[in-house]
Amino acid sequence: MADTTLGTPEQLRDPNYMPPLGNAVPLGIQHVLAMFVSNVTPAIIVCGAAGIGFGSDQGALGFPDMNYMIQMSMLFAGIATLFQTIGMGPMGARLPIVQGTSFAFVPVMIPAVAGLGTAGLAGLMTGVMLGGVFHFCLGFVVGRIRYALPPLVTGLIVLMIGLALVKVGIQYAAGGVPKMGTPDFGSLAMWTPALVVVVVTLAIKFFARGFMAVAAVLVGIIAGYIVAYLMGQVSFANVGRASVFAAPMPFKWGFEFNAAIVIGMCFMAIVSAIETVGDVSGITKGGAGREATDKEISGATFADGAGTAIAGVFGGLPNTSFSQNVGLIAMTGVMSRHVVTIGAIFLILCGFVPKIGAVINTVPINVLGGGVIVMFGMVCASGVNMLSDVKWNRRNMVIFATALSVSLGLQLEPSALQHVGKTAQILLTSGLLPAAFIAIVLNLVLPENLNDD
Repeated sequence: MADTTLGTPEQLRDPNYMPPLGNAVPLGIQHVLAMFVSNVTPAIIVCGAAGIGFGSDQGALGFPDMNYMIQMSMLFAGIATLFQTIGMGPMGARLPIVQGTSFAFVPVMIPAVAGLGTAGLAGLMTGVMLGGVFHFCLGFVVGRIRYALPPLVTGLIVLMIGLALVKVGIQYAAGGVPKMGTPDFGSLAMWTPALVVVVVTLAIKFFARGFMAVAAVLVGIIAGYIVAYLMGQVSFANVGRASVFAAPMPFKWGFEFNAAIVIGMCFMAIVSAIETVGDVSGITKGGAGREATDKEISGATFADGAGTAIAGVFGGLPNTSFSQNVGLIAMTGVMSRHVVTIGAIFLILCGFVPKIGAVINTVPINVLGGGVIVMFGMVCASGVNMLSDVKWNRRNMVIFATALSVSLGLQLEPSALQHVGKTAQILLTSGLLPAAFIAIVLNLVLPENLNDD
């Protein structure tokens, strides 16, 4: 229930209302804390896949590169959030929408930088930039393509995103991906802090109330971090070497066009756009008790794309609206976009301070693994929840079974595509593109009244 000392019920439902500053600032910081871990985690995962070391120097791709990408995750989450809350012409929903780095793109980005791709980080960032431009253009048509993406399709895609990531969570909890050569990979010393994160997160989620429940993963990671520190697994060596201030660098890793990465980014932009439509609808329903307008939906999509495109120029990753913050708005009852603007400014300030990224980089990979096990499991659960809205007749079961079997099979056995080109491998081995293509095509082609006898 909303705190009426912040304003009248009518004011709290108004996106243009500004609560007293003494309340608005902590409410804005609360939004940042609720999304902070999820926002920086994709950067850490992509760096790990690219062979960038955790808290160590490894030639050209070492500590400074991971630190920089974490920094950009904060900076451009803040900038993209300002696009949403303040707006610019047709861009921006002018609603309390928090933007952050998207997990949805991670299964496509990992193979792009982990050996299958030839362009590495230069190609990835070029793909992010061009995918963002495509995402921006979706703002003109997003309302007209929703019919092709019912819960059967979107739920399957979200489920596949989670399934593609759970392996990463287990690897990290065990001490990192095997290619990183962690000598005690899978040992009790690695698993102990990770399990502490999982247990504390679940305990907070189920037994705490209010903001603590929303920030359960953050609290769990803090607990695991303390245990890891006591076990001698935390190093602060790089914190002192990080500068106090640094500006973003355009095309830090260069510019290189890779068709597979660009196609993958463009396809996932469609998924992200539909996710944003759902988040905008959730905000207006939960915070203001009304449906979202077409102008708000298209404006939010424009802001999504612009934030992603600009992030790609400076070495950041794709941005999208964060669903956990939609729940936070429903919990607090404060619909003010200015509150979220304060949180965005805080993120931007953090993005200019590499020492903050360096501190984040001290979190051991196994501690992070404990957190992402829960987060990735929640992604799978979100997909299952979306699928609960599906009418499970024979038609829909055939669509789901075919798409799931092919896509999950390619994900589990990528060598089945060893004789196709590298572009096709990048596009298909994540499982997301085959799942979406099969589900969308079959859903459009098969008649609704397919015989169920």
